Amino acid sequence: MTLVLYQHPFASYCQKVLIALYELDFPFESRIVEGEEGRAELAALWPMATIPVVQDGSLTLPESTTIVEYVAPALVPDLQARLWDRFFDNHISTPMQKIVADQLRPADAKDPHGVGEARAELDTAYGVLDAQVASRGWAAGDAFTVADCAAAPALFYTRAVHRWNDDHANVARYYRDLMARPSVARVVDEGRPYRELFPHPWPADQDDL
Repeated sequence: MTLVLYQHPFASYCQKVLIALYELDFPFESRIVEGEEGRAELAALWPMATIPVVQDGSLTLPESTTIVEYVAPALVPDLQARLWDRFFDNHISTPMQKIVADQLRPADAKDPHGVGEARAELDTAYGVLDAQVASRGWAAGDAFTVADCAAAPALFYTRAVHRWNDDHANVARYYRDLMARPSVARVVDEGRPYRELFPHPWPADQDDL
């Protein structure tokens, strides 16, 4: 039975899983979750109705890190990979999503204080990441892991809304290496037709390395 991935090509946590699947050429069937019908089908599998979700026979598995560990355990080799996976999800993706989501709020419901806190957290995270990758090829060491699967979409979207500054040369190098990875480049290309969904303007150099 073929593994089924419920996902959307423009969702960062889905992209994280897709990168892992593409890294290993893992066979799967994609179900793109769109519209009320798609969300209802998803909620029937996982009542929280968040994506990605994997269905493998009788097993239904949500949450991106859990899915990567299930389909690609080789990408979760040690605690360092787990640690930096959580770093990217919690300290890059979460504040990025706060900034993006605020753009979708009505004018009388904006949260400028929360957005300011998110931007400050990203600035701190960039400093931490710059030091981490200064002497490492990838986030958790010399091997590409789940941490890098998490990093690529997080940094791609964050680069559009709150870019690291020129002092973070190691982050810039790491980002270029991520975007040059075939699995990552494929995910970026698959998300390209959906870019109009992004509520912020795309920088003119978003695709430049």
